[in-house]
Amino acid sequence: MIGKMRIIAGKAKGTKLYTLEGDNTRPTLDRVKESLFNIIQDRLQDICFLDLFSGSGAIGLEALSRGAKKAILCDKSKEAYQIIQKNACKTHLSESAEIYRMDFQNLLRNEIQEKIDIIFLDPPYQSDYAIKAVDMIFEKELLQKDGMIIIETDDQDKMIKQLESRKYDIKDIRKYGRAYLIFLKGI
Repeated sequence: MIGKMRIIAGKAKGTKLYTLEGDNTRPTLDRVKESLFNIIQDRLQDICFLDLFSGSGAIGLEALSRGAKKAILCDKSKEAYQIIQKNACKTHLSESAEIYRMDFQNLLRNEIQEKIDIIFLDPPYQSDYAIKAVDMIFEKELLQKDGMIIIETDDQDKMIKQLESRKYDIKDIRKYGRAYLIFLKGI
């Protein structure tokens, strides 16, 4: 179903995106997405972007639309995978998108062969997937030296406690309604 989500800026500006039906996914709100991309806009040109819990693919496709040279989009849901493929075609960004249908740990462990510049993590809010993903990213040294990890969460306190207990460097925290964006620096 075509929803209210759209590409905000860049080559595919204004393209309405297909969205997933049901309560299994929670799309990043347009105002959060717009704020996120205002913050990282200057870092997007010719980079590799990872959208790890992609849902509809809106974040990774927005990065491509705004100048990223490659986006890796991953979701283990069959429905999400199909929607991401449809959205990549609709935005004419398929050639720059690598789309995977698999568990995030499998992707991080086995599929990524290059250093990533920006990694966006928006897992199910009540899961511990974000901290598991961050641990794997640093353990496998998947992030560029000056790269950035961005986590979307609704439980800032829990996430910060987990990150600080592991000595990860929190660069910034932004609040948008009940959503928080936590920015981590690469090591």
